[in-house]
Amino acid sequence: MKKLALLGALALSVLSFTAAAEDKPLKIGIEAAYPPFASKAPDGSIVGFDYDIGNALCAEMKVRCVWVEQEFDGLIPSLKVRKIDAILSSMSITDDRKKSVDFTSKYYNTPARLVMKAGTSVDDSLGGLSGKNIGVQRGSIHERFANEVLAPKGVNVKPYASQNEVYLDLAAGRLDGTLADATLLQDGFLKTDAGKGFAFAGPAFTDVKYFGDGVGIAVRKGDSANLERLNAAIAAIRANGTYKQIQDKYFDFDIYGK
Repeated sequence: MKKLALLGALALSVLSFTAAAEDKPLKIGIEAAYPPFASKAPDGSIVGFDYDIGNALCAEMKVRCVWVEQEFDGLIPSLKVRKIDAILSSMSITDDRKKSVDFTSKYYNTPARLVMKAGTSVDDSLGGLSGKNIGVQRGSIHERFANEVLAPKGVNVKPYASQNEVYLDLAAGRLDGTLADATLLQDGFLKTDAGKGFAFAGPAFTDVKYFGDGVGIAVRKGDSANLERLNAAIAAIRANGTYKQIQDKYFDFDIYGK
């Protein structure tokens, strides 16, 4: 009887542990200042492609999402000190970031572009940008590209805490242009009233050295459990049509890319 009681207690303990593990929320870091991927609605809620994808992944994994907002350049430090479990905030998969975090497979892939006053001509050499003030988001892959590729060509690279701050100074004439994700620029600026009179300038930038292999979800180094279940969930929502439903809500093209 004592053995049976002990076995029963152990079984309950295992079940309790399993239930607790299933109930444990997934804390996801996001910067809600990057429309159409993530921004704040008038009621203060988060909206956008990244947010919807994250919620779909959590639903697929049957885990509760807890979204943690902060500025982009603080996301990886927060992941490292376990304030969050994952970063789902349009973070490109680059070799430099792979030194600090592990990435899932991509969940979208788009090029980087320059936006300047409509009619501005920029050739592939980028030489005509000398002396121009170009705004970038601090901590982004676009800042690194601008510092290493544009600055040597005489560009004045101006870092900002958020892309929205870049838009304000661009519209006010304090910047000559900005470098960022093409889809972000199209939907978050060029299609808005503030973006009237501006257009894409120069070539599309896709150098893997700077822009990586698409955008993925970052987890802590060695966190194979979350990495595996997130990868499985990405594959599942791609296969069952959920991904396309979310994509079509925001874009009229295949944002997943090749």
